[in-house]
Amino acid sequence: MTIATLEPKVESASGKSVSIMRALVYRTSGNGPGKPSWEDQPHPTIQHKEDAIVRITMTTICGTDLHILKGDLPAVTDGRILGHEGIGVIEKIGADVTRFKVGDKVIISCVTACLKCDFCRKGMLSHCRNGGWILGNLINGTQAEYVRIPYADGSLYPFPKDGDEEAMVMLSDALPTGFECGVLNGNVKPGDTVAIVGAGPVGLAVLLTAQFYSPAEIIVIDVDDNRLGIAKKFGATKLVNSSDGKAAENIMKLTGGEGVDVAIEAVGMPATFDICQAIVGAGGRLANVGVHGKPVTLHLEKLWDRNIALTTRLVDTVTLPMLLKVVLSGKVEPAKLITHRFKLNDILKAYETFGNAAKEHALKVVLTNS
Repeated sequence: MTIATLEPKVESASGKSVSIMRALVYRTSGNGPGKPSWEDQPHPTIQHKEDAIVRITMTTICGTDLHILKGDLPAVTDGRILGHEGIGVIEKIGADVTRFKVGDKVIISCVTACLKCDFCRKGMLSHCRNGGWILGNLINGTQAEYVRIPYADGSLYPFPKDGDEEAMVMLSDALPTGFECGVLNGNVKPGDTVAIVGAGPVGLAVLLTAQFYSPAEIIVIDVDDNRLGIAKKFGATKLVNSSDGKAAENIMKLTGGEGVDVAIEAVGMPATFDICQAIVGAGGRLANVGVHGKPVTLHLEKLWDRNIALTTRLVDTVTLPMLLKVVLSGKVEPAKLITHRFKLNDILKAYETFGNAAKEHALKVVLTNS
């Protein structure tokens, strides 16, 4: 039996009745910083045969959303609904969607994938010629009551029976990003000494998944003692507070002057990238994870003869099915990254909390739409 729902409607400029919803919208008067606005927006509709319309049940805020508000990603324009992570229930599907049906509960990948282009066939879904990271970036995103998901067959994953929403929403972005961009790109191996610069949600996701490969040491660096304490609980073997500006010096002392095998940048600031450059040892790997809105200086005058590898990456989410199995087994518990919970209607308060993470002792915040 189908139960009809009554959605608020407004009259458009053409005089037609348009369904509306509530959404978190990026507002800016031009280039530079913007602000979040909780407002009415048109309900998304099927635009292409591969689309699905998903009713959001849980979403979250990413550090990238804060970069957007700072003006670091100029491709995001005024009026964009933010958000690229979420759990939801399919309300409508296009004629060419074959893997899902109306009523299915799904995990929304932060990356949209057509599965047919050359980049998708190479596993580089983030560079899909028809998608990639477009949610909350080039098209409207998930911090809303409803979202349109293009190429649903390649961009959604079935929500597992008896799955926990708080754990599953971490699979949209945070856990795959830490694993793919940090651990895999950093080529973490058994016995390595690994340094993670930044103990935010993604840095901690790196910490959780680096332990798959049994590194000998995992050093976590941050300015926040609260986050460092959490990192210790999650498996860090050594902690360095970098607020005194001597992080690199202290890490070199900890490693007997040798530096680390893998340095992972998980913040997106020149200062944290500089720490990584200063501590990577001969033959080591520097894996950048953070979103950089400002130029950094590559110190080749010091690194040219060090036999290091520098990697960059945008998450492809190709490891999501594997990580899902690991999470369901209980070997990794990403829900532990969640510190604050809000109703979707309180998203402005959630942004304020997340934006003042040190003061609020916030890691990941989640928002439920019920």
